Amino acid sequence: MDFLELAKQRYSVRKFSNRPVEPEILERILAVGRLSPTAANFQPQRILVLNTEENLTKLKNCTPYHFHAPLALLICYDQTVSWKRSYDQNDSGTVDASIVTTHMMLEIASLGLGTTWVGHFNPEPLRQAFAIPANIIPVALLPIGYPADDSRPHANHDRRHELSHTVFYNNFPV
Repeated sequence: MDFLELAKQRYSVRKFSNRPVEPEILERILAVGRLSPTAANFQPQRILVLNTEENLTKLKNCTPYHFHAPLALLICYDQTVSWKRSYDQNDSGTVDASIVTTHMMLEIASLGLGTTWVGHFNPEPLRQAFAIPANIIPVALLPIGYPADDSRPHANHDRRHELSHTVFYNNFPV
């Protein structure tokens, strides 16, 4: 599929079938995450795979935004590994984890599965439930699965600003 078509067709899936995600599909998604670009290629991403009933139940106790998916990935970064900008020490970890998440999200869609980017969660319950060390920073949660038969894009999914509203050439309007 053409990349532009994939970007148009992908939507945030919040309703999943009970069909499990095959291990080879999960491995392919994780491989795409591994190949994603990161600042200075430091690869600080740390991905927690939640694919057992026990861990999915723990996840459900930590956030309402699990959507009963049969699989979830918690994408984090290791702040002891992430690249820091020399002049202000800005940490690239959140950006790196976001790039990894985006690449995996698009691969998920290309494979006929669905997900939604969950960024609204309290990391503390997740830290406790999954013994996440202090240097590992949670950034995004991807519930993953095959979309339910009645899964549909949100009503606002196709609403987009014109490029002239978001893109400027050579300078910003005053």
